[in-house]
Amino acid sequence: MQNLKDLELLLKSSVPVVVIKTHEENRVMGLFNHIIQVVSKPVYRWTVTEGLKRLDVDMPAQFHNSKPIELLTQIKMTKQAGIYLLLDFHPFIEDPVHVRLLKDIAQMHVDVPHTLVLVSHELEIPSELKKYCVNFEFSPPDRDKIETMIRKEAQSWSRLNQNLRIVVDKKILNRMIDSLTGLPMDDVIRLARNAIQNDGVLTESDIAMIMQEKFNLLNPGGVLAFEYDTTRFTEIGGLEKLKEWIALRKDTFNGNVKVSGLDSPRGIMLLGVQGCGKSLAAKAVAGALGVPLLRLDFGSLYNKYHGETEKNLRESLQSAEIMSPCVLWVDEIEKGISVNDNDGGTSRRVLGTLLTWMAEKDKKIFIVATANDIHALPPELLRKGRLDEIFFVDLPDQKTREIIFDIHLQKREQDVTQFDIKSLVEKSEGFSGAEIEQAIVSALYRAHAARTGLKNKHIIEEIEGTRPLSVVMAEQVQALREWASGRTVMAD
Repeated sequence: MQNLKDLELLLKSSVPVVVIKTHEENRVMGLFNHIIQVVSKPVYRWTVTEGLKRLDVDMPAQFHNSKPIELLTQIKMTKQAGIYLLLDFHPFIEDPVHVRLLKDIAQMHVDVPHTLVLVSHELEIPSELKKYCVNFEFSPPDRDKIETMIRKEAQSWSRLNQNLRIVVDKKILNRMIDSLTGLPMDDVIRLARNAIQNDGVLTESDIAMIMQEKFNLLNPGGVLAFEYDTTRFTEIGGLEKLKEWIALRKDTFNGNVKVSGLDSPRGIMLLGVQGCGKSLAAKAVAGALGVPLLRLDFGSLYNKYHGETEKNLRESLQSAEIMSPCVLWVDEIEKGISVNDNDGGTSRRVLGTLLTWMAEKDKKIFIVATANDIHALPPELLRKGRLDEIFFVDLPDQKTREIIFDIHLQKREQDVTQFDIKSLVEKSEGFSGAEIEQAIVSALYRAHAARTGLKNKHIIEEIEGTRPLSVVMAEQVQALREWASGRTVMAD
């Protein structure tokens, strides 16, 4: 009802052009079926295929003015004020003659108050017309409306299936409502129908399907990526303090626990040596919180045209808000916001946009920013209040390396009891988790070439033939450790 009231007020005001950017054309027409009952002006609809048709009176369409120039000329010459709903006018908006006619109609609004309503999925208004235009946006259906639509689809399914009842518990229903929040009404109905009509049972898999479809609708070809495969902390060796930190805040983030004065967690920064599990930890945070994982790719964010990079970032953050609750993983964040003077100020504007959003966001978006080069990060990002905590992910110790060997051997269907894990742990001093995994993979190739099963000696040969990053870049690794000492919380 609020959309109807807002549109009614807009049409009764002195605005000559109303712009509605939407795919929901049927929803627009539904509103105008109500509008014709409360406005005193005649209401018309125009399409290039049918011409002009009056909606408030049963009259045949006027095919002779199906061309835009004929339509606009007729509106300009008409002395009785009217509301003209122009559907899919976007292909004609750049024509200089059309622009001039639209401007003429807008400028004569004081004498003949015509109102033009431009409806299209995408519409770029020429600069000459912008001062005469006001945008109208549909507010998405609220939770109560979404629940009503879901129940309506469930009832429809039940009637078609011998009055069987939909199988669903309250928790799944609430999560489904959360997943559909922020979408246009048509998409809510379509996704709810798909989930229900599949088998009449609403499950976790239906929630995952809805979230994937929702992301595809919001971010076609964008710089955000939907990470389909999250992981669990049990699949990661070490990081015990990080795991405990997330576990303490999980229920608050998910809304299961509400304590007066206790804010929802905002996010964390993960610093550390390359290959030590920062990216895997980001995926595990999403898995632990039970929400989708979105990855922001700063490499795709940047555009050579002035202002486009910041626009890409704003659109990505807006999509993340609609996808909430979610985890937003900003990988190698220093590559996108390291402030320098060699890019025309783009990195500074990107940093400003990101910091402002982080300070003002009110959606449940948990940020996981990962970085390798702490010296490239601006101090504004590291201060408390932007993020909750900075964790340092160091090279794995002996106990953690033992867990990592167990995880990767079992992952490749190897019998761990057939390996001397302690000797492997001793040989792999200074290795990262990624380097341990690669040693096992290479050893499997070696064993396959020798036509034998994987043995301890194969892994040791690979370890002894590898120079880990902690040796190759010993100075940089040591400098990073020294910086992190006393400034960060150890993740393990």
